[in-house]
Amino acid sequence: MSEIQTQIQNKIRVGIVGTGFVAKLRAELFTADQRTEVVAIAGKLERAQELIHSLQIQPEIYTSAEDLIARPDLDLVVVANVNRDHGKVTELVLRSGKNAIVEYPLSLDFEQAKALVEYAAQQNLMLHIEHIELLSGVHRSAQEYLSQIGTPLRARYATQSPQRPVPDKWTYMPDLFGFPLVASVSRIHRLTYLFGKVKSISCQLSYRGEALPEKFSNCICTAQLQFENGVHAEVGYAKGEYIWKQERILEIEGTEGGLFFVGEKGKLITATGETEITAAASKGLFKLDTEAVIDHLENGKSLYTQSNHALYALGVASAAARSVASGQTVNIDFDY
Repeated sequence: MSEIQTQIQNKIRVGIVGTGFVAKLRAELFTADQRTEVVAIAGKLERAQELIHSLQIQPEIYTSAEDLIARPDLDLVVVANVNRDHGKVTELVLRSGKNAIVEYPLSLDFEQAKALVEYAAQQNLMLHIEHIELLSGVHRSAQEYLSQIGTPLRARYATQSPQRPVPDKWTYMPDLFGFPLVASVSRIHRLTYLFGKVKSISCQLSYRGEALPEKFSNCICTAQLQFENGVHAEVGYAKGEYIWKQERILEIEGTEGGLFFVGEKGKLITATGETEITAAASKGLFKLDTEAVIDHLENGKSLYTQSNHALYALGVASAAARSVASGQTVNIDFDY
């Protein structure tokens, strides 16, 4: 039995920092599981009250993350507030000797994220950085069929979302949201999971909006990655009022064929013909993630992703931000 397991004898007592969509979903999942109990929620009072009323539970409500984290009886804290505060809150959780789930990104600052991963390992604490895209049907199908396209040569992963009118949310505020590919680091992680280490990256970013720099109404971010194994990849992220078509595309081409996904429908194309691929629906991924965490804490079962791999993807995304700032290609000189 691991040290983490011996610390948790009965129900896993959970605190949640945040009251938004993901925080509510986590609260629902932990409430539904007989092995866990949500005992504390931190966030705006009115939203926290609405959340617990909808779930018919009675956790203690805190208006500050610091007060929640100070509770000595918590086994696990979920960090699901604005991106800007992930690093600060996670550090408080770990320094208090508690296990943590963090919705990506772990931090907007790569050096802080690196220090947090190292500290959690030193203290034998679970630091789980949620990357549910790795559980998705598209990702699993890409893994399954990848060997059938020969040596991978090129990849493209792009998502774009029209928003008219643009919602009045923190996800459109650069200070709270962060650099787009850091905030949406799962896009980088999917590719590093499939292709390994990145040699260099270049990136371009444009914002539009009358309220800049506090808030944007349109964002277009594109990065080009050169992997050490020779794969050339492009990652695209776009959302806002000047995006006119909803899109989610993953393409991988190799020496013997190609994989092409639009949404959850895909094709394997080779010299002998085409094979239709229908990936599993991307529903219930947070449930799978939450169950994986509980199994890990209770039974020591391995998680589906490792914090050092998530950290590497964050480092690549941070290098993309440096590329935008400098206008130059940035070499990747760190490992995982």
